[in-house]
Amino acid sequence: MELQRAEDLVRTYADTILRLGYTWLGDLDDAKDICQEVLLKLLTDGRTFPDGGQERAWVIRVTINQCKNWRKSAWFRRRAPLEEGLHLSVELPEPEDGSLLEQVNRLPAKYRQVLYLRYYEDYEVHEIAALLGQSPALVSTHLARAKAKLRQQLGGNCYDGSP
Repeated sequence: MELQRAEDLVRTYADTILRLGYTWLGDLDDAKDICQEVLLKLLTDGRTFPDGGQERAWVIRVTINQCKNWRKSAWFRRRAPLEEGLHLSVELPEPEDGSLLEQVNRLPAKYRQVLYLRYYEDYEVHEIAALLGQSPALVSTHLARAKAKLRQQLGGNCYDGSP
């Protein structure tokens, strides 16, 4: 029974948690650690939810909180990516593909987060505000600024003004 529940949770939420974790932390391995923590918390918590939407919102809120805690940890703040030492021996060329994902990942975290929740998870502004503990006006501002920055990075070539 537990194994089946664990498999169902992984199938249902792992992709969402990984994407959200990557959006917050910028590192796939860190996002995988967050995913494991959130899924274990959901599996062992014993909560029941009236519907899947509330459970999904809880998973996203817990994921965001885990990412915040991860970023505040001494381990996270004091580590340096392996790539920082690579320039000492070999210069790596910058990718030149200009993909939208690459451009989104160059945005500040506050903009990446709202873009992800709005356009990948299909949350409305007021729902994003509730998830992030921000006002809807601030979320709308971040979305507008994120789209403007993307437009600028892409040379103004967005087809309809949205990512």
